[in-house]
Amino acid sequence: MERNKLIALILAVLLFTCLAPMPYGYFQLIRLIALFAFTFFSYTEFKNERKSLGIIFLALAILFQPFIRIALGREIWNSIDIIVGIGLLIYAFNSNKK
Repeated sequence: MERNKLIALILAVLLFTCLAPMPYGYFQLIRLIALFAFTFFSYTEFKNERKSLGIIFLALAILFQPFIRIALGREIWNSIDIIVGIGLLIYAFNSNKK
């Protein structure tokens, strides 16, 4: 299994688990993992000359970074987690197609 696909699938599952009531530390850990994953995806996409995806992943890395808290409220974050999780699943299953 391709590395990007595996990382995207794992991150999607982690984002979907954010819908459950979890301790605050869990959300911080997921944000840190997401920061590294989206930064890696951004680098990969820019390297493969897919700048649109690179910019999207860079924006997601900034959104999910845990250092400067972006207070959007639980409902909005849940919506973001669902949308991004679905997007990651699409990315994972379409990453082999060019």
